[in-house]
Amino acid sequence: VQLQASGGGSVQAGGSLRLSCTGSGRTFSYDVIAWFRQAPGKEREFVAHVHWSGGNTYYGDSVKGRFTISRDTAKNTVYLQMNSLEPEDTAVYYCATRRIGGSSYNYWGQGTQVTVSS
Repeated sequence: VQLQASGGGSVQAGGSLRLSCTGSGRTFSYDVIAWFRQAPGKEREFVAHVHWSGGNTYYGDSVKGRFTISRDTAKNTVYLQMNSLEPEDTAVYYCATRRIGGSSYNYWGQGTQVTVSS
């Protein structure tokens, strides 16, 4: 299983970015795909997840109302639309996958840097 994250970059506060995570190597029908982020000197933080089948979503408190996670099953891709970005959103963003009901994320993408300047 491989996950390829892309779409990071530098943006000013209040701007937007869209991250993509494209998966390969297995069918994701029974998976939950998530985005996490990690800023320098901080612990990894859950951002959002989506159930591949059905599209149910869940968000971390710090991004609710600003970020939207979605998936395109035809493209095997999960997106993270990030609006109203703040300097506190600066981090390396990772996508990861686990089976529904699984306790841990087994496969991780390589990470993409998001930098928000004030």
